[in-house]
Amino acid sequence: MNVRTIKIQVNGTARTEDVACHTTLAEHLRTALRLTGTHVGCGTGDCGACVVLLDGEPVCSCLVLAAQADGREVTTVEGIAGHGDLTRVQRALVEEHGLQCGFCTPGLLVRMAHAVDHGGEADVLAGHLCRCTGYDGMRAAVRKTVGGLGADR
Repeated sequence: MNVRTIKIQVNGTARTEDVACHTTLAEHLRTALRLTGTHVGCGTGDCGACVVLLDGEPVCSCLVLAAQADGREVTTVEGIAGHGDLTRVQRALVEEHGLQCGFCTPGLLVRMAHAVDHGGEADVLAGHLCRCTGYDGMRAAVRKTVGGLGADR
């Protein structure tokens, strides 16, 4: 097995890790780092459940090799979470009934937090598939948060 040592910043913490060259970032986050908030749904980049921020940009972590994150910064759903209180995007999803089973929620939260900081309401649900909610509540939560001010996710 080909193994490579990588240095990555994950949710603000510097990490040095040995990874098999074929390991996806999603798999590495979930298994080696125990950051299980990143979900893997389709494994093909179509559902959006595995979205994380890589150097501040949303990516499907099932399509990125862990070795490709060497020297880069990764932010997962755990990294954007509030410390005891719901964040603005979490609150909006609850208030607007944009949740149901929660499987796709981590990727959506990461995309919403990115949109709050960088704009782009129209792009938040692009590449996001949900089998439960029908999207109305999600759209309302996106409008509520992305249309608001500030980086208080």
